[in-house]
Amino acid sequence: MDAGSTGGNMGEKADTEMAENPFEPYIESLLQKVEEQDPVFLIGIIVALAVVVITCVFLKYFLTSKTVRSAVLLVGLCDSGKTLLFSRLLSGKFKRTQTSITDSSAPYKTKNDRGSTWTLIDLPGHDSLRPQYLEKFKSAARAIVFVVDSAIFQKEVRDVAEFLYVLLTDTVISRNTPTLLVACNKQDITMAKSAKLIQQQLEKEMNTLRVTRSAALSSQDGLVGGGLYLGKKGKDFEFSQLPLKVEFLECSARGSKGEEGDADIESLEKSLAKL
Repeated sequence: MDAGSTGGNMGEKADTEMAENPFEPYIESLLQKVEEQDPVFLIGIIVALAVVVITCVFLKYFLTSKTVRSAVLLVGLCDSGKTLLFSRLLSGKFKRTQTSITDSSAPYKTKNDRGSTWTLIDLPGHDSLRPQYLEKFKSAARAIVFVVDSAIFQKEVRDVAEFLYVLLTDTVISRNTPTLLVACNKQDITMAKSAKLIQQQLEKEMNTLRVTRSAALSSQDGLVGGGLYLGKKGKDFEFSQLPLKVEFLECSARGSKGEEGDADIESLEKSLAKL
């Protein structure tokens, strides 16, 4: 084989290798420059990259943790009809109930095209049990259904307002801003108050509570409570001033036809379908 042929083959081989790995010269050049750098400088780059990676991982975890809230909490005073409402939402069936002393939970599928599924949780209504169960589940709340007994609301307005005040000034709930659905239950009873009237009376009572609670905090130099101010300063309290969505609606877990009939909860189901 002559020299010309050999040279031609070597040139073709070099061209082939270059085509197979066109980035090799650049990689070798980069490695050479890295080797020439000060080790302290290289360590600084590695540490900076590590910080960026850790920050990205942390942000992803933090943001994900804020979007996993998938619970719908049923809360309210004793005998407001929470447990029967819980049963009606899940199965549509009437169920005789008694005062709950623990929580009950089950998957609830909304009546919409998306078919979203939330965890429906019925919390005890007794005032001695409410704090511990609220503390347990409030971080997971996507929505809170606050059930009110519309038939005896006039007698319970103070207690209802105080419970609502505790909910709305809670730091976790204030930060997460779950939807608040005030379900004015037992509309099948003749003396039941309307949702509009219940909202108006609660706003007045909450306004009074806001003044008395703020005064109590001031007298103790802010050592009690989180110091959250409800609504807008200088204006009478209204639910529309809150950072979370609030909706008052009427329903009847028992229904107008009693145990054998269907519940009147369409407005609540529609609101849950929008979550």
